[in-house]
Amino acid sequence: MLKDHIMQYITVQRANENADGIGIYKEEKEYAVKNQLADEILFVEKDANTRFADAYIERCDKSSENMIKNENSSFLTQSLDYLKKHKNEFIYLESNWFELIGVEAVSLEADDVFGTYDVMLGLKLQKKFEKTLKEHLNSHLQGGEAKFDLMFSHDDGLWNLNFALNYVEGFTEEMTIGEAFQLIYRFLFKLAEAAEEK
Repeated sequence: MLKDHIMQYITVQRANENADGIGIYKEEKEYAVKNQLADEILFVEKDANTRFADAYIERCDKSSENMIKNENSSFLTQSLDYLKKHKNEFIYLESNWFELIGVEAVSLEADDVFGTYDVMLGLKLQKKFEKTLKEHLNSHLQGGEAKFDLMFSHDDGLWNLNFALNYVEGFTEEMTIGEAFQLIYRFLFKLAEAAEEK
């Protein structure tokens, strides 16, 4: 799935290629080079801060799940501790980039009890990947005993995955909301890559 999606992205970008080469983000570039998807293509690495420039973003109320406000990408420059100052809210983000790795959307909130930043999403992978997913999550989330919740929904054909962003390598309390979503993306990209390699 990941390979097909990246190949499709490269094909579309090649059709629009300019003299400077194909614009691509770090994760996709590393994957394309590692898997020899485009040997003779000049890649120009895009600024990671632009990845979610066209994302659909909502601030929502935790108790009702109703939208408080639809935000534009400038909201992503807010400090991550915005969520601790607004504990009644969560952020819902949809992006073509998450679709590329088999994720419908990502929600992020501050946990009232543990004080962690919790990530919630649905992952489009078959049930047969359970062992691989659990192994990857166990080895790449650093921290406490309850690192993640992973449950397959037969109704949706999705993995419901929740994990604390605090346990992902590279996390700092000082990051912006945008940097947090970039870190989530990188983590999920590696998870999708691990599943594909099995």
